Amino acid sequence: MMMENKVYIRSTGIISPQANFGKKEDFALASEYTGSSLHCIEPDYKSILDPKLIRRMSRIIRMGAAAALECMVHSEVQQPDGIITGTAYGCVEDTVSFLTKMVENKEELLTPTAFIQSTHNTVGSQIALLLKCHQYNNTFVQRGFSFEHALMDALLLLNENEAKTILVGGIDELNETSEAILKRFGLYRTNQNNLQLLTTSGKGSMAGEGASFFLLSSESSSGNIACLDDLKMLFDPNEETDVVQWIHYCLSENNLTWEQIDLVITGRNGNQQGDLIYDKLEFSIAKKTRFAYFKHLCGEYPTASSFGMWMAVSSIRENKIPFTVTSKTQSGTIRKVLLYNHDQNGHHSLMLFSAC
Repeated sequence: MMMENKVYIRSTGIISPQANFGKKEDFALASEYTGSSLHCIEPDYKSILDPKLIRRMSRIIRMGAAAALECMVHSEVQQPDGIITGTAYGCVEDTVSFLTKMVENKEELLTPTAFIQSTHNTVGSQIALLLKCHQYNNTFVQRGFSFEHALMDALLLLNENEAKTILVGGIDELNETSEAILKRFGLYRTNQNNLQLLTTSGKGSMAGEGASFFLLSSESSSGNIACLDDLKMLFDPNEETDVVQWIHYCLSENNLTWEQIDLVITGRNGNQQGDLIYDKLEFSIAKKTRFAYFKHLCGEYPTASSFGMWMAVSSIRENKIPFTVTSKTQSGTIRKVLLYNHDQNGHHSLMLFSAC
């Protein structure tokens, strides 16, 4: 989607398997995990949320609310003109709880709380209640494009002058039940070290989770971190569709060459079959730019591109390249970053960022 007007990223808020909530980003201090999954490092919610509310919130709601509030604090904006979230799995913990009780109680004497809180839009609704925001509120549930469609909706509102600031987030959680179900499809490995994930190519990756929020604005400000210049999506390309050529075309549409891109961040996750497209992309533009990766830091999940977006924006803000760079040189300013990710080779997305 080519933007007619500039769209700025004012602030970010994130809870992830890395200890970066409320701290300066330092990619060199990566948290290490061994097993099949990476779980979020959660903050002390009592310092962020009302303790009376916390006990009624499921884990994903606490994560999403805390990340959103952190984003709003850094933005210095009292209230957004809209809240848009993207999630593929929704409130897994509440869903599992409700279904388990349904079976155990033989569909009798069921309490409605878990069912009410299991709907996918619960996180966005809770954030609106906390912010007392009665404006536009929407949730997208579209598998690997859940976050991208939330972002697209926000860009449309900003470009049509329907809003000046939009809070956008991508959230997905992982628990024992969902991980066990997904393992049946051969998506995840066992006994894997996440810091060695990208150097031990094989079948499957590591499961992950996270909550990443961004305040987008149509107004120029000295407090803006970066600009979101473009967002593209490609769904389920057939064998005749050359994804790498599509990426090249997207770049040329923005009148850019690869030499003008300071950093390319890709969703490489160690899965040999899925990483073939990343190999092909890197081979086609070798020595023209630098590469970095993010899924060994957050794990694999449908809205993992929101973590990738946080990483891209943070790289521009800190003017520092993450330590997971393939190129030998790490010097030079970072003013333009391209993020490319795919979810199970069916949902392909590309985002282009630049310094303000």
